[in-house]
Amino acid sequence: MDIDKLKGLLAEVQSGQVGVEQALERLRGLPYDDIGHARLDLHRSLRQGLPEVVFCQNKTVEQVLAILNKLWQHHERVLATRVPPEMAAAIQSSLPEARYQPASRLLTLTRAELPPPTADAPYVMVVTGGTSDLPVAEEAAQTAEFLGSRVERAYDVGVAGMHRLLDQRERLFNADVVISVAGMEGALTSVVGGLVSCPVIGVPTSVGYGAHFGGLAPLLAMLNSCATGVAVVNIDNGFGAGVYAHLILRRIHRSPS
Repeated sequence: MDIDKLKGLLAEVQSGQVGVEQALERLRGLPYDDIGHARLDLHRSLRQGLPEVVFCQNKTVEQVLAILNKLWQHHERVLATRVPPEMAAAIQSSLPEARYQPASRLLTLTRAELPPPTADAPYVMVVTGGTSDLPVAEEAAQTAEFLGSRVERAYDVGVAGMHRLLDQRERLFNADVVISVAGMEGALTSVVGGLVSCPVIGVPTSVGYGAHFGGLAPLLAMLNSCATGVAVVNIDNGFGAGVYAHLILRRIHRSPS
């Protein structure tokens, strides 16, 4: 249950439209609902302002559908990550309102759209070393957008052609957070960290040749960056980077001017 739904329920109790026992029944699922193969944290939105997100990798279609249906009963907006195309098709046949983004492998359910960010709102800029990093970058960008953040993109601006990155310097300098997504040796994140004054979130990807070790090489490069203000999430964790960036922007938005 999210904050708006809880406020609505309390208002209905106050006005007499809903009885106390009926309200208790609707709240009985808090703080979590045990559906056998999962214990759904229905209280998370009240604690953190963000609802539980469904990580679909290694789950069956039946498990994911059961989780989504339960979350959809309690939330106006639901997000699922790492959804393969065949699973998305099965979900959409059961939940036609579900929307799927193949590039990011994100699936969303929304009853109400968030108001779009204003043109002067704080923003996160997502940059990639190459086009091969796009799936992870889009997972980060679309996650932040789903949560209500303003996102700018600049893809394929890696260090093999530094002028491409420098062409984006005005937008980089004005960004409030930068998500730097890179495979191979992961040098892009250090370069970005040395250019901007805002926090930089490094996302190493599993894109690269053998000695890249499935993303370990860029992960270690980013962790050992000599640039200041760089934090690093796990390999291919675009979702985590998108959430982290959103939390930073949300705090900026709440800060007094």
